[in-house]
Amino acid sequence: MELLQTIRSAIQRVRGEPAVECRHLDQIRDVTPSSTGCQQCLELGDTWVHLRMCMTDGQVGCCDSSKNKHASRHAHEHAPEHQLVRSLEPGEDWLWCYADETLMPAPDQKA
Repeated sequence: MELLQTIRSAIQRVRGEPAVECRHLDQIRDVTPSSTGCQQCLELGDTWVHLRMCMTDGQVGCCDSSKNKHASRHAHEHAPEHQLVRSLEPGEDWLWCYADETLMPAPDQKA
């Protein structure tokens, strides 16, 4: 499943638009990251690959390439809300919707 998600994301990036329309944009709130790392991994003494921030509550979790997959776990545990995450990686400016499995550009941040 993770390989399929990676391929789907790559195709969407090349096209420059989401392949599927996200139905969860109303879940985006004005949030700030809850921590500078995956709080759950830090508590476990574990590491992560990349960080994602929930656009509903600012919860920071590790990505699906990480062992614990805390960001997607957060989305699944709080469904049908909390479906959008933003990459917190430098140079990345996108959102991922878990429910619709679609990648989209992140909205402009306030100055």
